[in-house]
Amino acid sequence: MLLGASLVGLLLFSKLVLKLPWTQVGFSLLFLYLGSGGWRFVRIFVKTIRRDIFGGMVLLRVKAKVRRYLREQRTVPILFASTVQRHPDKTALIFEGTDTHWTFRQLDDYSSSVANFLQARGLASGDVAALFMENRNEFVGLWLGMAKLGVEAALINTNLRRDALRHCLTTSRARVLVFGSEMAPAIFEIQASLDPSLSLFCSGPWEPSTVPAGTEHLDPLLEDAPTHLPSRPNKGFTDKLFYIYTSGTTGLPKAAIVVHSRYYRMAALVYYGFRMRPDDIVYDCLPLYHSAGNIVGVGQCLLHGMTVVIRKKFSASRFWDDCIKYNCTIVQYIGELCRYLLNQPPREAEHQHRVRMALGNGLRQSIWTDFSSRFHIPQVAEFYGATECNCSLGNFDSQVGACGFNSRILSFVYPIRLVRVNEDTMELIRGPNGVCLPCQPGDVLVMDELGYLYFRDRTGDTFRWKGENVSTTEVEGTLSRLLDMADVAVYGVEVPGTEGRAGMAAVANPAGSCDLERFAQLLEKELPLYARPIFLRFLPELHKTGTFKLQKTELRKEGFDLAVVKDPLFYLDARKGRYVPLDQEAYTRIQAGEEKL
Repeated sequence: MLLGASLVGLLLFSKLVLKLPWTQVGFSLLFLYLGSGGWRFVRIFVKTIRRDIFGGMVLLRVKAKVRRYLREQRTVPILFASTVQRHPDKTALIFEGTDTHWTFRQLDDYSSSVANFLQARGLASGDVAALFMENRNEFVGLWLGMAKLGVEAALINTNLRRDALRHCLTTSRARVLVFGSEMAPAIFEIQASLDPSLSLFCSGPWEPSTVPAGTEHLDPLLEDAPTHLPSRPNKGFTDKLFYIYTSGTTGLPKAAIVVHSRYYRMAALVYYGFRMRPDDIVYDCLPLYHSAGNIVGVGQCLLHGMTVVIRKKFSASRFWDDCIKYNCTIVQYIGELCRYLLNQPPREAEHQHRVRMALGNGLRQSIWTDFSSRFHIPQVAEFYGATECNCSLGNFDSQVGACGFNSRILSFVYPIRLVRVNEDTMELIRGPNGVCLPCQPGDVLVMDELGYLYFRDRTGDTFRWKGENVSTTEVEGTLSRLLDMADVAVYGVEVPGTEGRAGMAAVANPAGSCDLERFAQLLEKELPLYARPIFLRFLPELHKTGTFKLQKTELRKEGFDLAVVKDPLFYLDARKGRYVPLDQEAYTRIQAGEEKL
């Protein structure tokens, strides 16, 4: 900034006071600029200008379309209708579980039946209907049909039970609950506490004795409903489309609102930014109640006419077989999914697929290259865009480890800012005027000189030990690699009489065997002293969220307390230089501050 101001001042002085010709002034300023460190800017310019121009063009293209659709008051159902007109008989969705193929015309008819049925039952624009169902074609048809009527869908996480499930249904103010027959036991558990006015409909195999009293079987009712488009509601591009429930800071899920324009913007940025094609076939094994599966994946079908293969749940052993069977060209990933694939024994199917792109977020830098080279995937399309976030990032040129970029030379085109948060509560920190406080890229999100952005820790669980910040993602990646790609969760635990938190690693080890002496020796070579876990806990398995993220809350809460933890525990004996069992005597010494860690 100071250099720029100085150059402008010198320019004015040279031209207005000294009255030098423009060519002489220009060359003088150029030599001065380069001599003042400007070569660094030139280097950044040369290396990033092509990337930045492409990213800028993608952004401007999507912005122009959003403005146009806002002006014309188009909605996702209206955009989908255009897709149906272009290729009505092309396959839109394939459900792997039953090998069911739906054309765009069939999806259109099914969703219109849903809209007409709900309208006949008294629902109107602005009402809410909850959807609680595992992945399948009907999931897409149901929320799309609701959108045709202007009804807002509350997409409920299928892992929720009891209080959390009841909370979502209550706070959404849903008038209707549509659930899959596989979810009936969960509804049974809370039926007594549900609003009596809530209408219940079950989709799937029907057995009256297995569903709550008063539930109607939806499937035959939809068969009798008209398939013409119902009277179009007065809904616009900025109105609510559906709700996605994310994990809340209070322990209960919180609803993130997705409007029509946001749905389009997220899907379109991915489509144009990663150079997708209408003839691509997407393999979507992610939960449809989340944005990655339902917007980034299914959105390519509804808005751009691509075929999407839906799988009920991710399966590492069947992944490549499915890709071959359905000729998939793009696969979606999230969280730890890529590591689960690497953990599988090599198979011929890994080399027989047509996949050209892996699309998602959460691929660790430590396994990025191994993943792309082993499975022969030319492009890793990593992006970042939380459901409740108002911006997104994209790694459009497959820079290893990056989740996106922000131009260093055209930053005004996409003016995103990082703001301060309280690391304990994750709440925004605001100044006296109530405005968020800007900050430079810090410990969680870092940017290199070319503008590429990297997550130092995707779990948000950094901790400080021996005066150093420990990135759990980096430690987890190292430990997992040393332990044959086992599931590993790293977190900090409090130790009496010490500052910061000591590192602890929970390892999924069903066999219950590990050469701890050799493990300690390998850690000495791989990790600095402050990053080596002090405590080890071996479990049969580690619990994960629906998006394959390791759940650390309970692990962190239990710590290394022998009264609570019944799994085998070990600690790093500083004198012996290896891990030894944590017995009651050692535990007492640690609590009393008598054991050097």
